[in-house]
Amino acid sequence: MPDIATPRRPTAVVIGASAAGLFAAAALADYADVTIVERDVLPGGPEPRRGVPQARHAHLVWSGGVLAFEDLLPGVIDDVVAKGGRLVDIMRDMVSRAPNEVWFRRFTNGYHRNLVCSRDLLDSVLRAHVLALHSVTVRQDTTVLGLEGTASRVTGVRVRTDDDESTLSADLIVDASGRGSHAPRWLTALGLPVVTEREVNAGVAYATRIYRAPGTTANTRFPLINVQANPEKAPGQGGIILPVEDNRWIVTLSGTRGGEPTADPEAFRAFALGLGDPIIGELLEHADPLSDIATTRSTANRRRYYEKLPAWPDGFLVLGDAIAGYNPVYGHGLTVAAQCALAVREGIRRHRITEPGTARALQRAAAKPVAAAWDLAVGQDAFYPGASDTPPTAAERFLARFVDRAVETGASNPRALAALLDVMSLEKPATRLFSPDMLRPMLIGPRKPPLDGPPITDAERRAAST
Repeated sequence: MPDIATPRRPTAVVIGASAAGLFAAAALADYADVTIVERDVLPGGPEPRRGVPQARHAHLVWSGGVLAFEDLLPGVIDDVVAKGGRLVDIMRDMVSRAPNEVWFRRFTNGYHRNLVCSRDLLDSVLRAHVLALHSVTVRQDTTVLGLEGTASRVTGVRVRTDDDESTLSADLIVDASGRGSHAPRWLTALGLPVVTEREVNAGVAYATRIYRAPGTTANTRFPLINVQANPEKAPGQGGIILPVEDNRWIVTLSGTRGGEPTADPEAFRAFALGLGDPIIGELLEHADPLSDIATTRSTANRRRYYEKLPAWPDGFLVLGDAIAGYNPVYGHGLTVAAQCALAVREGIRRHRITEPGTARALQRAAAKPVAAAWDLAVGQDAFYPGASDTPPTAAERFLARFVDRAVETGASNPRALAALLDVMSLEKPATRLFSPDMLRPMLIGPRKPPLDGPPITDAERRAAST
């Protein structure tokens, strides 16, 4: 009998072992042999690495991200929690002031749960789960130099390991290299048009210090403390206390142009005391620092509209922060990265990786979760002085005003809060804000007056001071 040819399994190369790269590899693993190319040497556990400088600052994963993580990598959330992470009930376990300076009531019947831990722990668990997949391998200490192929099809990447250069061929190249992506330059070198970009930069600077959990707060459900900046009172200043594993607090302070925090240890708590409400500074009074202060200014919202290019090469895809990076204060980057990967997985269930037009369809699908997070971030940051060369559009102004009303309504009404969190967590589209759950209480008005201060209990304050 004649031999029956076995179809060749497709191959994929993912540029970057970032969270976006790991999610992309997980999405592709059932459909292709995946090689992750990473320029760093990856740590063996929850340790910092050079390629993720933002890992030092406070991170949380919205409930929309928690759902996407678990869909891509079943068991990964339980693993993070087993290693010290927390699933935090929002708003029961959160003391939060909105950008319009309204304090949220701590309703206890909500269903949104955010994942809270250090970024080092999260990345370590994600790496372990993805690299355990049988069809995924990683090449470390390897730099991608450029794309191979033409304007109609990308066929591989040129890489360098030590002093050796070579080419990795693949059916699909995925750029998940983050904010520093070279994809715009690589594509124009192949003869494609320049991609349209937009930047909205509120000029936010971050300063973060790690503390030992003070008093008797260790091993308790001590709430997150979040004081968000007000765009109408430039410079906008805010801060967050994030209780994480190993009985530590990650404390991140932020400020826009003219009101930035610094790396001066003597000024850190004073800055926290001056945030409009002094609660973060007060809670730090008896907390012992465990680290120096880490600062960053790489916080601009920057989006590249790849999905709008008139032509797109087969065999190439851009994901995660390489499409759009957001002001980290909104906490949407990790959620969007996972949701983009889910969109890719859904796309390749319908279209073969090697099929003409598949890459373009996947790029357009990935743009949908990007757009949802972009509208939320720009809706706040565009109003800071000097944030953009172009003023906010009429639609952005309307959405910002409506979101302010929605926040004010959600702060005192649990059904409205659920609708607001559905959108903020990227679980549902912005149209959820126009549902009866939001519009009825918005029209009727609050049954209770707004809170005049943070809803932290006396017992919680004592726990941080004993």
